[in-house]
Amino acid sequence: MHFHGTNRLLRIKAQLGVLAGQADRDLCVDQDWWAHRLGWTVTRTGFGARHYRDPRFDLVLELDAAGRPRSES
Repeated sequence: MHFHGTNRLLRIKAQLGVLAGQADRDLCVDQDWWAHRLGWTVTRTGFGARHYRDPRFDLVLELDAAGRPRSES
């Protein structure tokens, strides 16, 4: 069996994963920083893709669930 070739391929795959992760972080660093600064949650959904959520919307859902009318603006 040729375990040396398999080990080399696994190391290359691991290195490519690290590089892809770093590239993903570099690509989205400004948007992620801005979202964290605003107190939003950031969920990585794929390479270069994020889901940003403002937790204040949870209050709106809680008010709707409680049956209280929201204030009209």
